Amino acid sequence: MSVDIWSILNLVGTVAFALSGAIVAMEEDFDILGIFILGFVTAFGGGAIRNLLIGLPIHMLWNQGPAFYVALVAMLIIIIFPNAINKRWMQAEVLTDAIGLAAFSVQGALYAIRMQQPLSAVIVAAVLTGAGGGVVRDVLAGRKPGVLRSEVYAGWSVLAGIILYFKLASNSTGYYLLVLAITCLRMLGYKRQWHLPKVKWQDTEKTGEK
Repeated sequence: MSVDIWSILNLVGTVAFALSGAIVAMEEDFDILGIFILGFVTAFGGGAIRNLLIGLPIHMLWNQGPAFYVALVAMLIIIIFPNAINKRWMQAEVLTDAIGLAAFSVQGALYAIRMQQPLSAVIVAAVLTGAGGGVVRDVLAGRKPGVLRSEVYAGWSVLAGIILYFKLASNSTGYYLLVLAITCLRMLGYKRQWHLPKVKWQDTEKTGEK
């Protein structure tokens, strides 16, 4: 595991989620400040939650200067040129979210594995890093968190954690391919509306049952 892997996954996930947060903010008609806030919270929220829960020092979050500035530039570009994607808001939102989910899920799982955590912690780290920022984004935007209802979503983070824990992907090429695979699965799940099983409450009073 090289330093480049950490840097690249972190950069890809940060930019993707910053754009995802900015797109959602623009969809919800936020002002300029709101766009930046939602973008940064989406980009860094999952990592902050992960750090707290698996014991990584919180100051690591503030040592991401390059990622911060790259995310800032990415959001500025989308603010200055909104017409570049305004006809395909939903597709752009799903794509950036899928890339962020994949890159951060792999990165979070690798952090936990490096700390010699058990499988349960690896899965939690993958899910929180991959989906945590999206949850914070949706809550602040007044939406139901996608992780709780949208296609398989966090299930792909769980899959990434399991694959990495059992070393089915154990080198740079494997990590990149896993990011690509999770991104594609997330997009395919969205397109075909794959969902995990749901349990619905039956109102016996309305159905006339006792």
